[in-house]
Amino acid sequence: MAGGSEGMSRIGKLPISIPDTVKVELQDHTVSVKGPKGTLSMVVHPAMDVRVQDRQVLCGRPSDTKFHKALHGLTRSLIANMVEGVTKGFERKLELVGVGYRAAVQGQNLTMTLGYSHPIIYPIPQGIRIEVKDQTQLMVSGTDKQLVGAVAAKVRSFRPPEPYKGKGVKYADERIRRKAGKTGAK
Repeated sequence: MAGGSEGMSRIGKLPISIPDTVKVELQDHTVSVKGPKGTLSMVVHPAMDVRVQDRQVLCGRPSDTKFHKALHGLTRSLIANMVEGVTKGFERKLELVGVGYRAAVQGQNLTMTLGYSHPIIYPIPQGIRIEVKDQTQLMVSGTDKQLVGAVAAKVRSFRPPEPYKGKGVKYADERIRRKAGKTGAK
């Protein structure tokens, strides 16, 4: 290997420091992370060597095969995301753009009016919080990064932004590529 990296995954070998408010437990191949915002757990691939020492989680791998290298970085990233999720949490902001487009949370459902003949009612999954500001700003938050992203993508999918007027549900940081409309022939 060039560059003296000794064949270690750059991300995989970074230790994950455990904040004082977080407890990490290993049992067989299951990693459980408990923190102020909740508890997350996942099953780690049996080939991966995960251990906790000196308030850090360390990930190791048995060989330098491409499969083990990829799994090494992935395992470390997923555990790091779990630690971040139970301490800070994750969030995605969405915006509704369009005349009469609005959203409201009613009990465990998100109700949206998006220019269809009927309102869209989306049941909010367990472990996810959705807040609505000004009827057009949504904040999806939770401890599980993947679930937060999936819920935000699902909400956006009910009316993805269109390129002519930019109407629809978009991520707050998303830029919509606009297109010029058709002009009448002379």
